Amino acid sequence: MIRIAVANQKGGVGKTTTAINLATALAAIGWKVLLIDIDPQGNASTGLGVSSQDRGASSYDVLLGEKSIEEAAIETRVPRLDLLPATVDLSGAEVELVALEERTHRLENALNEATPGRWDLVLMDCPPSLGLLTVNALVAARQLLIPLQCEFFALEGLSQLLQTVERVRSGFNPDLSILGVALTMYDRRNNLSGQVADDVRACLGTTVFETVVPRNVRLSEAPSHGIPALVYDLKCPGSEAYLQLARELLQRLPKPAEAA
Repeated sequence: MIRIAVANQKGGVGKTTTAINLATALAAIGWKVLLIDIDPQGNASTGLGVSSQDRGASSYDVLLGEKSIEEAAIETRVPRLDLLPATVDLSGAEVELVALEERTHRLENALNEATPGRWDLVLMDCPPSLGLLTVNALVAARQLLIPLQCEFFALEGLSQLLQTVERVRSGFNPDLSILGVALTMYDRRNNLSGQVADDVRACLGTTVFETVVPRNVRLSEAPSHGIPALVYDLKCPGSEAYLQLARELLQRLPKPAEAA
């Protein structure tokens, strides 16, 4: 099972949009995908059309050991894409986890207990923070995907995240690697976007994906309809960018059988 955390402690960087649309693209080519919403805001759940009233068991129940992942996961409108939804209960999970044994490994242990072959790939949509919820995802993951908006403070926030990754590697998960950095919210009319993109590439080299996701109204509209942008408008520039990003991602990933 391939395990990817999608994380950036800065909010509003296109993290959830990236997680939803990459999960959709991979499910469309036949992979069995699980998207774990571990953000108390629950935007990934809303973006896949699962209203708060329809969320029974959630990632909160899994973290506290009250449900297994297979018991809590639900099907979405996208074939082969399952969702472990988030509820507002997660807001208090940071405090509750502190008192539990193996508080940093709760999600990893739950994934290890899943039936082999149940899912080929797991994407974890993390909250915009570096607290225990994000640490749980980083410990459970084997790869990290970092959405990075093309704005002035991007590199400063990235350095903080990379420091956290190093601490997780040294203390909990030596197998964690950076799968790639995805540049998002790129505005071709703004010279600053191009400058930030150039700076990130100069700093991180081939770690940065070639594909750049533009600012796009259709990407913003899709969540209000409860469907991924790839379903809402396949031909819009944002969807086309995510399809291209998915192709790049596939080149960096092992085949599902190799990761089992």
